[in-house]
Amino acid sequence: MSGYAWLRPTAEEYVGWDVDVLYGPWPRHHRDTDLAEVRARLAGSPVAGALALSTRGPLFDDAGGNAETLRDLAGCPELRPVGTVDVRDALTAEARLDDLAAAGVRFLRLFTVDQGAEPDFPGYRRVVRLAVERGMVLLHDGDPRRFGPPLTGRGADVVFLDLHAYVLADFLLLARDEPGFRATTRMLSGPDSIERVVGSVGARHLVFGSRTPFMDISPQTLKLRYADISADDRAAIATRNVEELLA
Repeated sequence: MSGYAWLRPTAEEYVGWDVDVLYGPWPRHHRDTDLAEVRARLAGSPVAGALALSTRGPLFDDAGGNAETLRDLAGCPELRPVGTVDVRDALTAEARLDDLAAAGVRFLRLFTVDQGAEPDFPGYRRVVRLAVERGMVLLHDGDPRRFGPPLTGRGADVVFLDLHAYVLADFLLLARDEPGFRATTRMLSGPDSIERVVGSVGARHLVFGSRTPFMDISPQTLKLRYADISADDRAAIATRNVEELLA
């Protein structure tokens, strides 16, 4: 037999929703990837749908970026729009969030690393409070050990996009008391990281995220394929947990 079985995607790699997709310019990346190319990448993968936004929002102009995301994705049925605000100018956040809510946007992505926000900054805390009051789901970058504690006790739905296997234990301690805390599988590179989350706090605390187009999709789907978890837990991580947030 020629080739390798793991090169051929199987049902265990199917992903209903990828929560970590961007398109547009990114100065630190070697090239810009437009929406058409990102859609082509997803179409050639086991990922059926994604939450996405234009990088114009976090890098240049949040209002213009949100408008661009809504306009661009209106013709992309497999993509759901994600909004953002500039946490460096939290005085404008309320109007931005009201506009997103009026447009039916359910997810707000925070770029605290690129915008230099710290968990104790007044602007950051205001943005978080306003977003949670509006029932938005936070797609949150940064270290969960630093940003998790100020988000506890709010009843918030938060997806941590940058949870690394090295700090998994601290996330699990947070998740024990916060049913709304979730993380993506992207950086859970330990041999049993996914299994550890499922065994400790349950599969409901994980969702799939690839960081397309900056990272390849296949290593992320292979993690699910070979994780030693039940088919039901795999389906929750790949699809069902995000569908619950979309409802």
